[in-house]
Amino acid sequence: MAPTPLPLPLPLEQMPGVGGGGGGYLPAGQEGGPRINTMSMSVLIDFIIQRTYHELTVLAELLPRKTDMERKVEIYDYAARTRHLFTRLNALVKWGNSVSKVDKSSQIMSFLDKQNMLFVETADMLARMSRETLVRARLPNFHIPAAVEVLTTGTYNRLPTCIRERIVPADAITPAEKRQTLLRLNQVIQHRLVTGKLLPQMREFRIRNGRVTFEVKHEFSVSLTVMGDNPTVPWRLLDIDVLVEDKETGDGKSLVHPLQVNYIHQLIQARLVENPNALSEVYNCLHYFCQSLQLEVLYTQTLRLNYERLDDNNITVEEYVPGVKLTVSYWRDLKSELGYRLTVQSDPSEIGRPLAVVHVPSLGAKESAEVADRAVRSEHLSMERLIVHTVYIRSVSRLSDLKLEFQAFLKDVDFNLQGTPAILTVPVLSPCLRAEQIHITIDTHTGMFRCHVPKHLDCPITEEMQDCLNGDRGKLPALLSELRFWITHRRCDKTLQHLPATATETLPFLTPPEQELLQPGRHKIYVKLHRHPNIVLVVQLKEKSTMPNEMEYTFHLGFVAFQKDEQDVIDDSAKQLVSVVAQPHSDIPKCYSKLMRLIEFDTFVATHGPGTEVDAEVSPHKRKSNGDLLAPPAKQQKTIFPAYFIPELAHVVAMCDEKIPFMNLAQTLSKHNIPHSGLQVEANATSLVLKILALPQPGKTTFVNQQQQQQGPAAGTGENKPSGASGLPKIEPHVWDDLMRRVLSISVRSQTNKNSQVRIWVVEFVFYSTPLQSSHQKEQGSRRTVYLTYEQANHDFSKTVEDLLNDWSKIVYLYTLVYDFAEQLRNKRLSLCDMLVVKSYSYMNLLLGYGPKKEVSCNIYWSVQSHGFRLTFVGGMSAVNAHSMMRDQLAQHLNQQHSLTQIAQILHETYNPMSSIAKLPVLPFLGIPRPQVPVLSFCMLAQSPCLMRLTYQAVYCLELRFRANRLVSIRDGASSRFERNVVEEFTPIQGLKAFLSKYVDESAAYRGRAAHEDDNPLSPMEDAFGGPSSVAGVSAGGSSPFLCTGMRGPQSPRDSGLRFPAPHTPPSSSNPHTPASPHPSAGAAGGSGAQGHGNFNLTSPPAPHMPHPSPSGLMPSSPLNPQPSPHMVHSPGPNTLYMQSHQDSPFTAMSPANNNWPGSPSMPRPSPRPGQSPEHKSTGGGAGGAGGPDRAGSRVTLNRPWAGAVPTLLTHEALETLCRPSPHPNKDINVPDMSPLERFLGCVYMRRQLHRNIQSEETLTALNSTEPGVVLFKVDGLQCQVVLNQMHMQTLHLKISQLPPMPDKLPPPFQLSQDDLMVIEQYFDTRVAAPPYRPNSLHSICRLLNLPAQVLKDFVQIMRLELKPELGGDQLKWTVQMCMRMPPSAVPIVPIGNACVVLGRMKILFFLQITRIPYGAGMGVPKDWKDSPSLVLPIVYDIQTNVTQMAERTGQVTSPTMTAASTLLRRFAEFNAQQNQCTLFPAITDLLTNLQLATEMPQPPPNQSIGPPVGVGVGVGVGVGSSPNPMMPMQQLQPQQVGPQGPVGPGVYPQMGPNPGGPQ
Repeated sequence: MAPTPLPLPLPLEQMPGVGGGGGGYLPAGQEGGPRINTMSMSVLIDFIIQRTYHELTVLAELLPRKTDMERKVEIYDYAARTRHLFTRLNALVKWGNSVSKVDKSSQIMSFLDKQNMLFVETADMLARMSRETLVRARLPNFHIPAAVEVLTTGTYNRLPTCIRERIVPADAITPAEKRQTLLRLNQVIQHRLVTGKLLPQMREFRIRNGRVTFEVKHEFSVSLTVMGDNPTVPWRLLDIDVLVEDKETGDGKSLVHPLQVNYIHQLIQARLVENPNALSEVYNCLHYFCQSLQLEVLYTQTLRLNYERLDDNNITVEEYVPGVKLTVSYWRDLKSELGYRLTVQSDPSEIGRPLAVVHVPSLGAKESAEVADRAVRSEHLSMERLIVHTVYIRSVSRLSDLKLEFQAFLKDVDFNLQGTPAILTVPVLSPCLRAEQIHITIDTHTGMFRCHVPKHLDCPITEEMQDCLNGDRGKLPALLSELRFWITHRRCDKTLQHLPATATETLPFLTPPEQELLQPGRHKIYVKLHRHPNIVLVVQLKEKSTMPNEMEYTFHLGFVAFQKDEQDVIDDSAKQLVSVVAQPHSDIPKCYSKLMRLIEFDTFVATHGPGTEVDAEVSPHKRKSNGDLLAPPAKQQKTIFPAYFIPELAHVVAMCDEKIPFMNLAQTLSKHNIPHSGLQVEANATSLVLKILALPQPGKTTFVNQQQQQQGPAAGTGENKPSGASGLPKIEPHVWDDLMRRVLSISVRSQTNKNSQVRIWVVEFVFYSTPLQSSHQKEQGSRRTVYLTYEQANHDFSKTVEDLLNDWSKIVYLYTLVYDFAEQLRNKRLSLCDMLVVKSYSYMNLLLGYGPKKEVSCNIYWSVQSHGFRLTFVGGMSAVNAHSMMRDQLAQHLNQQHSLTQIAQILHETYNPMSSIAKLPVLPFLGIPRPQVPVLSFCMLAQSPCLMRLTYQAVYCLELRFRANRLVSIRDGASSRFERNVVEEFTPIQGLKAFLSKYVDESAAYRGRAAHEDDNPLSPMEDAFGGPSSVAGVSAGGSSPFLCTGMRGPQSPRDSGLRFPAPHTPPSSSNPHTPASPHPSAGAAGGSGAQGHGNFNLTSPPAPHMPHPSPSGLMPSSPLNPQPSPHMVHSPGPNTLYMQSHQDSPFTAMSPANNNWPGSPSMPRPSPRPGQSPEHKSTGGGAGGAGGPDRAGSRVTLNRPWAGAVPTLLTHEALETLCRPSPHPNKDINVPDMSPLERFLGCVYMRRQLHRNIQSEETLTALNSTEPGVVLFKVDGLQCQVVLNQMHMQTLHLKISQLPPMPDKLPPPFQLSQDDLMVIEQYFDTRVAAPPYRPNSLHSICRLLNLPAQVLKDFVQIMRLELKPELGGDQLKWTVQMCMRMPPSAVPIVPIGNACVVLGRMKILFFLQITRIPYGAGMGVPKDWKDSPSLVLPIVYDIQTNVTQMAERTGQVTSPTMTAASTLLRRFAEFNAQQNQCTLFPAITDLLTNLQLATEMPQPPPNQSIGPPVGVGVGVGVGVGSSPNPMMPMQQLQPQQVGPQGPVGPGVYPQMGPNPGGPQ
């Protein structure tokens, strides 16, 4: 069956509200608003979609059940309907485009409809008024007279008179008449009261305002008046107020209802008429009513108490007669004949009296009246108060009877009965705290006795005593005695609470002891001492016969041994006083006690010491002593201790705990044969002291004394101590006697550490002065004390004595050194006072201050563990103590020689060189041998007090030997001192001799040589090792330079470490280890250059422009001996001698006078010597003086590999200059300050690594060079030479030259210009061979040199742009820096720290670090580079395809800036491909010009100055309006076309400061 089709939507014109007719009008008030029957377009579309979807869903459900034809018909109908519907929707949407016009028309129509409606309604209303309303309209007849009267007079007098008479009240009387009437009425009432009869209960009244008010307390208040002055006029009752209240159960409501009050009012008023005793009738009625009400309130309260809080066993209402009486019983548990009850009743004999209370059993009249007044005759009517007060009076009565029973057997005891509820306190002891007294009270509910001791609520005896009080009281005295002993036990526990002891009532005896005292009983206490497990104090308790409340104490000291069973054998040591060592509780097995011995104390003697004052009139057994302390006055005896404190027990326990360790220590001292005076009490009873009479001389029994007698004060003569003098110092008899004379006393005391609460021994040594006076302010008196502390926790007294003897040995051995040192210190010839100062000497430690300001310290003490002296060094406020590096060597020397004078000399002589050495860095660095392996820059290894080894990066080693006269000899530590071999761990330092020679002070060198070194002729073997210039000093044999004085081992008998020879006159011949100044033709390095250098700040060289001839031609140019030449010219090569001897070298073509090689060191020519001409050649012999060596040979000798093995003498000032950080000689290299030695070793290391690279790289070809220290190699048409700057030997320089073409080969198609070669040289000097010295930078530069010339030229352009960023002009937004090593922030393609220039498969991978140029305020304003963003870009250049792009790894997430850079490079490779020109530098320039950040700021104004990001180039100056180099054309800066921006050329830019950071 086909579904019923849905109704089609009506056309728009047929919708209601649209079109003409009445339906077009809007409701009233909505004419100007939106028209009704409108719908939102979105809602309409939503409805249409829902309808379409619904019909489609219905079709999907119904069509499967129909035939094919029916399905087609239904689908067609659905499609037709849906099409028609959406066609209409489409038309409606199109019509909606002009809906604004329709809205305007609709508003106009609405306005016109509204106006039309208004006109029609107006006409209709006017017609209706004229036809209907106005036809019947009439005016009324107005009352004109009344209106005139009201309007004119303001009143209306025409009303009827009846209204006035019935409604309007009469005029009130005046206030004066009111007052007169009330006063008259008061007189009438007063007269009636005076003439009538008044009851006594109604004598309290007051008359006011014409009424009299009578008030009966706690019952009622009534007011009456009279209506006239006639005596027969009756009283008129005005008001009744019932005063009875129930404040407990009434909830604040009135107890009498107003209707009841009205009834009583009417009743009394009726009785007042014609009644002669009217007032008595009023009282009788109200009094009876109020008493009945009071009884009802009490009855109600009793029922409420019984129901809510109390039960029938506590209180019960036995009888209640309303208005008559109420009887209540209480304490029903007490078995009494009459019982306990009370009755509240009215007085039957006299009705006017208040309620009375009758007690059974009867109470006194006074107590009964007091109970009634408190509970009934008060404002607070309360049955509970009545019962409570009755119970209180009953309790006081029963406790008073019990007090009389106690007084029968406790006499002279102060009982106290007080409090609410009543409490009877019975003192048990004397004195006794209130909390320790027995508190007896009565249970208010049951009437039973209750007792307790507030301080001891857990006392088991109180329950027995309570039963005794409520039953048979015959056992009361015995129970009191037991309670007295029990409280005494608790007092003992409280007394021992803060003492190292524990009280117990029993001990685990395996067999019962035989002593009667220790038999089972309850009147003794065992006190276990914590520090002495085998000691037990037995306290016997007794009651005094005369005063049972006072206790007597008897003390016994017992020695206990421990056994597991009866077969366990106990030795005799348990009977001695020495305590066993305490073990942890976990280690102690369960054992039993066995009493070995028992000693009884005399209590008086034990509690009275030598300083205790004793009153003769007081019995010695009175408890008035205070131990060994001074007794205070008698008036304060009761306030010294609280009652629970037992001073006798505390004193005896403290005495045992204090004296037992002393006794043990005294026995141990006796075992060690140490005499002592026994335990004594010091003056004024301050403490216990054990005096030691003498201590033995250390080393007699335990060690064999091998120390020989020390020599006299000859430390300054250079004589050595015998090498066999080792072991313990020898104690001379006179030294021992002097020490014994100085020892005044040795006292042993015991103290408690306040922090750890541990008992310690304090041993006090008192000495008389010292042989060595110190500058310490506390060591100026004659009495010197030394305090030593030892712990008592382990109970090992033998160890304590051994520790004491060890500390005594410290004092004695140090005194042996100090005794001799004090005599030498007083010797003015040795000048020891100028070398050091004694800061402190405490007999245990000697503190010496030395150094320039005497602020560094050396602490000397004896070490028991090492059986020798130990030294500790402490720096000062402005200096560090570098002697800590050779602490062990100095201690070994002191233990061998036993001479403080030598130590003082060594510390004084080696302070400056050690301080200089300490300035060398010791931090570990990465990237030296391998990037991930840290290596120490410098490592100090002390060999002896005068011998120090320095290792540099675990490759090079320097051996420093400290000598006298402020000299230090330095040699290459890689050369063995015993044979002509090299130590395997180290590498010889090439050029070390020449480098050190620049710091040699010839005058000091002559002072340092001994006389025999000049007298012995040279051996022929020495010439084979380089002549006399390689030997620092020759031994007597003179056969080998390795056997000289400066190269002997520390064990050699002739090696003195520090020698102090007498000064000698320098001979006329030259120093054997220092070459003569080279001739100008030899090209050797001279003195300081044309400009001053930071390394030469220790001397004052003459001005460079002043001629200064050398005095003898023997002094080399060095920082300590500058000899500048008056004419300074730059040499293009590092060595002119090499150029003269090698004619094929490219250096020979360059004249030193016509060319200025930027980047090469300035090499001043030495001034001509007397007798020498400028043409003097180095081949002549003896030019330096008689027997002088050949100068060229000396130069060659200095550069021999083994020349550094010969020691070189330097002064302390020269060593300071060598080790102190100073600015780099090349001021254009912005690096932190570094010492000249580190720079030299770094350059030597880099040169060595370069040589190894040349040998390992196949593309580099090594060339032979006769010049030592020069690395010569060639690569792809270039010849490279790397040399040290011979002026200061702290920088490496590269010199590159083009190789001439081979005769049989064509010249290369492309060659680098001379300017490009200079840029490479400059880049090598400032970026590769500069600090920090990393060998991987050499790998990168060597790989760059191996590139084709056309590609290398683009890298040269990048180098030029890095050295001179201002050459890029205004167009560049970034500065560029080429990375030689892999930085950590780069993409991890190459391991960090490795060479980041990688060649392979005709591709070049390198890394560039670019930094955003910050915007500046204008010309010449420095820019802030601190927050400038920086990126490290991995660049790949393909030589075959000539494409430059970024290296990207698959799956790597890059930053937006890196992505932008990669896009720029790809775009440049796509649109700016050049076939005959390398695209590397143009692509980089385009990247630096066009790369923008995501948050890019507006473009800077033109002609903005650009600062360099990494540093200013060396040797390339840019003048205003000139080319960077006069010989470099502008076209060589960049290619002709660089991307879309065109060529970039130099402009007029100020030179900016360097930007720190970035890889080097």
